[in-house]
Amino acid sequence: MDRRGHFFASSESVTEGHPDKVCDQISDAFLDEILRQDPNGRVACETYITRGLVVIGGETTSRAVVDADALARGVLRDIGYTDISRGFSCDTCAVICTIGRQSPDIAQGVNAGGAGDQGLMVGYACRETEELMPLPIALAHRLTGRLAEVRKQNILPYLGPDGKAQVTVEYLNGRPLRISNVVVSAQHSESVLDSSGKRLSAKARREITEAVIRPSLNPRMLDERTEIFINPTGKFVIGGPQSDTGMTGRKIIVDTYGGRAPHGGGAFSGKDPTKVDRSGAYMARLAAKNIVAAGLAAECTVEIAYAIGVAEPVGLYVDTHGTGLIGPDQLVTSVRNFFDFTPQGIIKKLGLRRPVYRATAAYGHFGANTAGLPWESIELAPKLREYAAKSFRGKAVTTCKIT
Repeated sequence: MDRRGHFFASSESVTEGHPDKVCDQISDAFLDEILRQDPNGRVACETYITRGLVVIGGETTSRAVVDADALARGVLRDIGYTDISRGFSCDTCAVICTIGRQSPDIAQGVNAGGAGDQGLMVGYACRETEELMPLPIALAHRLTGRLAEVRKQNILPYLGPDGKAQVTVEYLNGRPLRISNVVVSAQHSESVLDSSGKRLSAKARREITEAVIRPSLNPRMLDERTEIFINPTGKFVIGGPQSDTGMTGRKIIVDTYGGRAPHGGGAFSGKDPTKVDRSGAYMARLAAKNIVAAGLAAECTVEIAYAIGVAEPVGLYVDTHGTGLIGPDQLVTSVRNFFDFTPQGIIKKLGLRRPVYRATAAYGHFGANTAGLPWESIELAPKLREYAAKSFRGKAVTTCKIT
């Protein structure tokens, strides 16, 4: 995308009750339980959900013992699928677990400290929000998070667990100008349909606007031209696994940067940190965020490439989209000086052999949802800026501020 001039950018988010996100959470809950019992456990776990059925499959190498049936039902209960009237019940569904042992051919490379797979991982940061995330995805996550909040707090008790949001932001010369449109689709009970029985009532739409949309968005970004769509198909009574199957790893753009940055292709949930699809993407985010926080660029994409069984990345690339105070090669030199991109170095730096993963499985792996987790830290920004100033001695670098 050419970020100069006038353009629009859209991003979507889904609630924790969306079928794909249900699967992500079950897979990451399984991973967390393995790591709780066995920090060195290895997991590649995927979940499939449909009407009345949950299937958990994959591979693991661990001494841990997991009650997958109870774990899956507990996640479903936490989300809110406790009554068949919502289309799915944690108490009456069937749960099948088909977890096998990891291939020794893969394990031998990982045992030696190498990457668990080949691939490209991407990290991104920009100055559009306090958490250095693109504004459209940050706003979309706020909306879906608020949908869950008003449901669980009984502010809008007629809402169901499933839902989506989408936000389009208008930009001028690279800066967010206004919110062009907002789309919110929320599962609900039949009690709030209008007299036709085909549409959400006007009263419910007003309540969702006041309780969900307005508290989530900066009013200065809204104007008389902003379009707001609430359940634009009319009604959304049938939701969750009753209306659509779900699978782990199908919301990779929701999980990352909302389409603003490229995606390496690998999903995150259900994978232990030896899988660089996940850990490499977390480290790339840390590097990109610290570059922006250091004031060395207003926007930054970091890409890392690995070969299976090889510890050092075979590629490391930095793109500041024309906003950098120093060149990409100089930034690569700078980040290599402070960040260890080997799988074991990433695991150690980010403390990834612990059960922190289920919290990432809904509302994004980066930004406000993961604030406090190590890949969101900007503690290295002052050192990165100082190193760049001393090594490359540009006036702009020596006078820039930490953001």
